[in-house]
Amino acid sequence: MAATKKAILGPLVGAVDQGTSSTRFLVFNSKTAELLSHHQVEIKQEFPKEGWVEQDPKEILQSVYECIEKTCEKLGQLNIDISNIKAIGVSNQRETTVVWDKLTGEPLYNAVVWLDLRTQSTVENLSKRIPGNNNFVKSKTGLPLSTYFSAVKLRWLLDNVRKVQKAVEENRALFGTIDSWLIWSLTGGVNGGVHCTDVTNASRTMLFNIHSLEWDKELCEFFEIPMEILPNVRSSSEIYGLMKISHSLKAGALEGVPISGCLGDQSAALVGQMCFQDGQAKNTYGTGCFLLCNTGHKCVFSEHGLLTTVAYKLGRDKPVYYALEGSVAIAGAVIRWLRDNLGIIKSSEEIEKLAKEVGTSYGCYFVPAFSGLYAPYWEPSARGIICGLTQFTNKCHIAFAALEAVCFQTREILDAMNRDCGIPLSHLQVDGGMTSNKILMQLQADILYIPVVKPSMPETTALGAAMAAGAAEGVGVWSLEPEDLSAVTMERFEPQINAEESEIRYSTWKKAVMKSMGWVTTQSPESAKRACILNCRATELLI
Repeated sequence: MAATKKAILGPLVGAVDQGTSSTRFLVFNSKTAELLSHHQVEIKQEFPKEGWVEQDPKEILQSVYECIEKTCEKLGQLNIDISNIKAIGVSNQRETTVVWDKLTGEPLYNAVVWLDLRTQSTVENLSKRIPGNNNFVKSKTGLPLSTYFSAVKLRWLLDNVRKVQKAVEENRALFGTIDSWLIWSLTGGVNGGVHCTDVTNASRTMLFNIHSLEWDKELCEFFEIPMEILPNVRSSSEIYGLMKISHSLKAGALEGVPISGCLGDQSAALVGQMCFQDGQAKNTYGTGCFLLCNTGHKCVFSEHGLLTTVAYKLGRDKPVYYALEGSVAIAGAVIRWLRDNLGIIKSSEEIEKLAKEVGTSYGCYFVPAFSGLYAPYWEPSARGIICGLTQFTNKCHIAFAALEAVCFQTREILDAMNRDCGIPLSHLQVDGGMTSNKILMQLQADILYIPVVKPSMPETTALGAAMAAGAAEGVGVWSLEPEDLSAVTMERFEPQINAEESEIRYSTWKKAVMKSMGWVTTQSPESAKRACILNCRATELLI
């Protein structure tokens, strides 16, 4: 029977999904897109100072090895032959910045995470050097100058960490986002590891020209980044190198398997949701919340606070696709905060139970601006607030308000997307860990006042990386032709409140957002003035 089972399965594809909160390794059947097995490990986040967020690159790498090993063990228990794994894809938290020594393989500092705010003064100083009539950074990269992106994190490391400075002077330093660090390590590290990234991850560094698809000399000079430390930029679907297993890994059968897919996590989810047509969009609920809309072969620049980014390029000779993106910094992270900082829940799953007990926030609003506000405001002076509290408010109401906050933030970026695209979305395709929370999904449908559609297999980020890897030239076990793509079963949530109530709740949320702005007073007069202007604009929106 086992032999028949193996014969039926055919080629398999693995995917490393390295997120902000956890690492996973998942294995899919390339013919049916069925998830066969996976393993997940939570990742520690370190907060050495207020606003600083770091992770240990070696812990991240070790978590990848552990997930691969455990998944291979589980496949063995299911009588599935791991030698059928024909390719591996990598999907990763974007922007998070690592610098390591190419001779020793040792990281020269912790990974500076995308949520980190230490570079705010760097951003303010750099913004003074951009001419008002020629924002060449935004026109070349599609991104606003923000603490969010890699270039300013790398600039901070070069300015403040002697080990990094010395390694650059001695030509020993390599820079990369998490995908580069993992691919270099998994393909041999100091013994011939491949130093590369893909176009989607490169497009989040603020050093990459999204039109020419190359590192940009002018941008590197502006941020004073030496170009020799940057990885080679490749497409999202091609063979980068072969797995070289470290001694700590028992899964020796993966030795020599090509790593042939690489996508930043949000691009991977777009591919996994099969949003291949211009105008198709998805929203992923992870540590943050990210709404991406495929804009086809054209770069669409937003007038409402969204980013222009590379969606994917599925092959060396394949065309590049672009996307508009609405980025929200804090979504699932607010649940982790309630668990780890306030201790009002013991596990993330408990939030649904608490929220269900009350079924309302009872006028309590929670703006989780822990890292300032991202889209559509881009306001670094904002900080988290909980308002509308009374003596009646309890932890259940705060739990409910936290879930509502995720939905309100999505509504803000969806409104911006609809204004930029001109054609409102008729439904929202969703994915990510938080979508297993049914209260959240129903709230989202109510607050957007459109149906929310969720695939029964929520691991679309990993699926996207696996699809890219399996479809790569020289692998060819996964067809991306529309007629070959597997049909996906969906769960649908319809709005259950009237439109008027939805609007009242949303306008109260907007009022709360206004109150979260301008909290950080250690800022330049320019940024204080900007907070004031944003407050006035927000007031106009309410009137």
